[in-house]
Amino acid sequence: MKYLFTSLLYLQLTTKMNSISCVSRRLFRRLLSTKESSFQMAASCYSSDANSGRLSGKVAIVTASTEGIGYGIAQKLASEGANVMISSRKEANVEAAVSKLSSEGLNVQGTVCHVGKKEDREKLLKETVARFGGLDILVSNAAVNPYFGTMLDCPEDVWEKIFDINVKVAFLLFKECVPLMQQRGGGSTIFISSIAGYHPIPALGPYSVSKTALIGLTKALAAETAADNIRVNCVAPGIVKTKFAAALTENDDIAEKTLETVPLGRFGTPAEMGGAVSFLASDDASYVTGETLVVSGGMHARL
Repeated sequence: MKYLFTSLLYLQLTTKMNSISCVSRRLFRRLLSTKESSFQMAASCYSSDANSGRLSGKVAIVTASTEGIGYGIAQKLASEGANVMISSRKEANVEAAVSKLSSEGLNVQGTVCHVGKKEDREKLLKETVARFGGLDILVSNAAVNPYFGTMLDCPEDVWEKIFDINVKVAFLLFKECVPLMQQRGGGSTIFISSIAGYHPIPALGPYSVSKTALIGLTKALAAETAADNIRVNCVAPGIVKTKFAAALTENDDIAEKTLETVPLGRFGTPAEMGGAVSFLASDDASYVTGETLVVSGGMHARL
């Protein structure tokens, strides 16, 4: 059945195109009998183009990218040809992620960065420029959720920590990246929000509101930086199989109940989030800015 599709295509053509010459038919049959048919060659070329090179020459920073969604994003951007700087708060995690991605033939570097510390953000940008020569893409993925409970019981210091890291720091890092993107004639930023930004998750109220804020931040910044050809978009993942979402995905009873809200009937993967970010970072989305792409398997998403 290796050439079933091309054989059927041939039969269709010979049935409908009776005017084709005998010589042309013989040539067509010879083509089908060739070990590598033109159809297979075209499919092979398409596959290659679709999976590499779309971001060739671009430089990207992905925060909180040594595991989970961030890692999936870094892996996808690098597989599309980007030079990627990954980061995390723990050096051992950075080294492990760089080693693994490098073993796949991907061009990645890494550095320790606690995004809440200005000096760490400055070091992240400085090292990115030193190693790759500039910056084209920022993926702001770092976030915290130190609280589980009702919003009215959330302590003030915890509320401040959630909004400091999830919203304020995301804005500050973007602001610090703008001059580097201006030097390159433009750029693309993607904030990682969450389906919780549209539909608050019970007991994760403060986190959910911080993710809603990122959707608004995206629209406001996109309007201000459009003149510099800096696009700003957002991805809102649904429930993805990561350590962060383990409470919802690893317990069979809870997972079954949770999946009742997901029309596609399964949890997402970090690689699928990477695909969405790669699209928004690429020239395929050159006319897209100020938007939030919900990648949730069909979960309800409306503000």
